[in-house]
Amino acid sequence: MCGIVGIISFDQDLSLRTDLVDAMRPALSHRGPDAVDQWVSPRALLVPRRLAVVDLAGGRQPAIATDDAGRDVVVLSYTGEVFNFAEIRAELVTRGHRFRDRSDTEVVLRAYQEWGADCARRFRGMFAFAVWDVRREELLLIRDRFGIYPLYYARTSRGFAFASEPKALFTTGVVEPVVDRAGLLEALSFTPTPGCSVFKDIREVIPGEVVRFDHNGVHRSRYWTFTAREHEDDLATTERTVSDILREVIRQQLVSDVPVTAMLSGGLDSSAVCALATAHRAGAGGPLQTFSMDYSYHLDSFRPDEVHDSPDSPYVEKMSAHLGTDHHELLLDWNHLADPEAQAAVVRAMDRPIAGLDMYVSLLQLSAEVRRRSHVVLTGDGSDELFGGYMWFHDPFYVRAQQFPWLGVSHRMEFLTGLLDRSLHTELAFADYARDRYHEAVAETPLTGKETPRERRMREITYLNMTRYLRVILDRKDRLGMAVSIEGRVPFCDHVLAEYVYNVPWSMKVADGREKSLLRAAVRGLVPDAVLDRKKSPFPTAQDPRYRTALREQLRRITEDGGSAVAGLFDQQRVKSVLTDPSYGLRAGVTRMSIEAAVQLHHWTASGVRLELT
Repeated sequence: MCGIVGIISFDQDLSLRTDLVDAMRPALSHRGPDAVDQWVSPRALLVPRRLAVVDLAGGRQPAIATDDAGRDVVVLSYTGEVFNFAEIRAELVTRGHRFRDRSDTEVVLRAYQEWGADCARRFRGMFAFAVWDVRREELLLIRDRFGIYPLYYARTSRGFAFASEPKALFTTGVVEPVVDRAGLLEALSFTPTPGCSVFKDIREVIPGEVVRFDHNGVHRSRYWTFTAREHEDDLATTERTVSDILREVIRQQLVSDVPVTAMLSGGLDSSAVCALATAHRAGAGGPLQTFSMDYSYHLDSFRPDEVHDSPDSPYVEKMSAHLGTDHHELLLDWNHLADPEAQAAVVRAMDRPIAGLDMYVSLLQLSAEVRRRSHVVLTGDGSDELFGGYMWFHDPFYVRAQQFPWLGVSHRMEFLTGLLDRSLHTELAFADYARDRYHEAVAETPLTGKETPRERRMREITYLNMTRYLRVILDRKDRLGMAVSIEGRVPFCDHVLAEYVYNVPWSMKVADGREKSLLRAAVRGLVPDAVLDRKKSPFPTAQDPRYRTALREQLRRITEDGGSAVAGLFDQQRVKSVLTDPSYGLRAGVTRMSIEAAVQLHHWTASGVRLELT
């Protein structure tokens, strides 16, 4: 895991801009604490940072290819892991390439020399990288198929810049931290739009995309997207195939020169990953280290709700005992979640407000706990989107709704916009924005043309989750982990697995009448029945009423003290309902997420973000 930032200019001499180098070097220190370097020329300035995971002594960046005269011809700034790099390296050796080290970084460099931008089609892994072709004066930005690693860019009259995170782009001087109305819509709608960022003039490289910049401007193309095809395997063969692919994925993703650990929530997804990892590691290097988080309040006072049937801790204990892992549990209280410094740290890490602040704060704390022992961790992210784990795959109300299904969970209440001034809310037309983004996404869905109406709808919902909702999950994993220099690996986002499962008929995915029954069958015998048969339970949210009380007090300070740049954005009647109504504004249509959003908007602007909404 690393971080990259760079700038390209055809109308100034960047080799003279030592000020830019000095500004860019510390911008992504959290993504690469082990090393930092730069490559400077009149046209290009690249500053990569490294978190060393594979080939600790080698793998230096930027990786540079030279011609016979020793002149630099290709310069690579790379983040990520190509898990099949050994196989690609062996092929490249047969084609005459010579290697200086045993890192995947150099494999990516030589693969570009051999195949150009098409090299990405051969990679199995998670990556985002920039290639500066010196002779062509051309920059390529390439991102993995699901966007596991972030990559942003900006082109303005001041030049072209790219970076792993927006905050690093701001150090280049090409773009400023400005959010206009379009950005606020994107930030608060909970409808992630591929390619869009929340900042004015900044775009995100779409997963599976190649972005080229040269003297003729910016050119974009896709090297991968889902493809629909008829599934020919029977159920038994399908279950075996999924099991075989998962075993191979775990084998590949355990390759590391530093210890690999795992998250263990007591749910099916993380338990499957831990079970497969334990089986593969048998007898190697001691027990697998695992990590979980829970709230102290839940130990004695947990209450089942619409999506959480049971607390995680008992199932974590069962799974850890079954596998013999070296387990570490982090217990948090309401005051950890309401800590303004922790909240601000989340907003800085994400570069934006998000839905579910308590979850993000707790995950940031958990990531810090993991970092004390390791900086590579396996997670179960991506399984629910691929195998159909969320409630909105199964409840007819959400399946029928002509909107992003996760928005239906709000029961027509606003997730993040409940406290916004009503005139601003009307002008921005959040509902219209969400509807338009939904129809765009549905229209993209790959279909064979032979689906029944039911099968077509379930393919649409799967596609919405894999291309939109998964963005939220992967961004959360990446930013909160990298805020404390942790590389998160996501086996369920292996593209070979995803391509196969995407085309499995829905009837096979729920063969036993439950969510993710295909995955259950694939790992049966590895996971205890109590965990295997547990109903899907999402990441826990804080039930302690003292957390909501603390949020109310934060809102009071933001709106009454006069020191917040966002106080004028809120509807005063709705604010009053939160501050005085025992329901904390629920009667007025204000959810806890809306209060958290107001708190985050305050932290966001306090960090230097400028709102331009007129």
